[in-house]
Parts: sequence; structure tokens; C-alpha cells
Amino acid sequence: MPPTPALLAFLSASFLLAITPGPGLLYVLTRSLAGGRREGILSSLGTWVGGFAHVLAAAFGLSALLATSALAYQLVKYAGAAYLVYLGIQMMRGAGDEPAVDATGPVDQHAFRQGIVTEVLNPKTALFFLSFIPQFVSPSAGPTLPQFLLLGTISVCMNTMADVVVALFAGPIGNLLRSRRARRNQRLGTGAAMTSLGAYVAIES
Repeated sequence: MPPTPALLAFLSASFLLAITPGPGLLYVLTRSLAGGRREGILSSLGTWVGGFAHVLAAAFGLSALLATSALAYQLVKYAGAAYLVYLGIQMMRGAGDEPAVDATGPVDQHAFRQGIVTEVLNPKTALFFLSFIPQFVSPSAGPTLPQFLLLGTISVCMNTMADVVVALFAGPIGNLLRSRRARRNQRLGTGAAMTSLGAYVAIES
């Protein structure tokens, strides 16, 4: 366990970073608006799995490739951006066939899988864990690997808590749009937002 001052500083920084909008949080927001609260929570769980995969990769040194290879970073970055654009286009293409909403009806089970892919293909998450967490790992406090895994898990859980809060508050907004026309317009809007998010990820330096 890191020293108490370092742990408190880490928790404070992680909280601020968790509530700062990023690709993962914005993805959960758009999925919550599109499919309601349950779909938003599934997306949140997906981004948790994807984020924890980055923790494991960084802990065992795999993410160092992204920090040392500009090509690897760009490949992952553009793959993630393309995936977000693809999801947005698919959402807009299916808007015309959108039925009236049944709040108790089935949920898009792909939201969980897509949440995983969205977070895994976000190279900034990998670089965050690789550069941020080691600042709070203390060799004098014991083996560094357990400390890294603990701090990474805490950070991912805090991010997921922020995502779940977004899903809980954004989901009911989507459930209010029950008519076929309202759902079509809403799908078009959220699809355009997701496509724009992908474009933003692609051009962001």
C-alpha cells in the first residue's frame, strides 16, 4: 500500500480525472440517451473491462510500446476513432427503423462489448496509466506491482462510477422519447454526436 499522503493525493487526482469528460464517458452518455438506463450501465461495465485491460497491460509493461512508438500510438488512436465513427454511422442508418420505445423491452446487448472495444482502443487511457500511476507507487512501501494494480483498479472503478452516474441521469431522458419520430430524431442526433466524437479523437493531438 502506498503511503497515506500519496494515496490521498492519488484519490483526489483520480476523482478530478474521472469527472472530466473523455471518450469513454461521452460514449456512455450517447448510449444512455439512445437506449436508456440499462444500456448505459452495460456500456459503463464495458468501459470498466476495457479500462482494467489497460491497467494490466501497463502493469506488465505492454503499454510501454505506445509510449515509445509513435506508429503504435497512431495505429491504436485511429482504430479507436474509426470504430466510434462506425458506431455513429450504424446508429444513424438504423434510425429509420427505430420502433416506439418499450422501457421494459430488450436492451442492446452489444453495448457491453462495444464499451470494451471503445476503451481498449483509446491509447490515451494506456498512456495515462503508464505515466500517472507510477508517480504514486513507492518502492519503499513494498513490491511495486501490487501497488500498481491496486491504484489502477481504484482509478478504473472511479471512472466507472462517474459513467454509471451519467447513465442513471441520462437514461431517463432517452426513455422519455417514446414515439417513433422522437426516437428517430434522437438516434440521428446521438449517432451524429458519436461520429463527431470519433472525428475529435482522430484529430486531437
